[in-house]
Amino acid sequence: MNKEELADRICGIAYPCRIHKDLIQIAKESGLVIVYGASDDLMEFEGAAQEEIGCYNGGTALVDAQGVLPDRDSIDDDDQLQQYFQRKAQAKPIEALWCKEDGYSWTYKTDIPHATFEVMDDVDRYCRGIVFALADLA
Repeated sequence: MNKEELADRICGIAYPCRIHKDLIQIAKESGLVIVYGASDDLMEFEGAAQEEIGCYNGGTALVDAQGVLPDRDSIDDDDQLQQYFQRKAQAKPIEALWCKEDGYSWTYKTDIPHATFEVMDDVDRYCRGIVFALADLA
């Protein structure tokens, strides 16, 4: 499955997002990552990368071909810190935008090639999520 096909499969999902475990498994096997907002302070990653990033009023996550980079402030070990800086040099940002686009609580800005999908809160749009391939970061 490619990113466009997966985005089409989950487009229109109800908030709060509960992506079926079979689709998450397909995403993992296909090297795809699903990104969407939760509440007013979280950026969720599912599929080939699993992570939850705190981003009250917006924020930025860094990703590379291995997945989401850890929070710099959470690293104490020198070897892990060195690995973080090596990965950061190749990483691409995904910016979570809180209420920056009319009609959405969450949208995302990135140069990573991606497909988009809609998360709905009843009849209203809640989030425009993204799906991207880790292979596009190699």
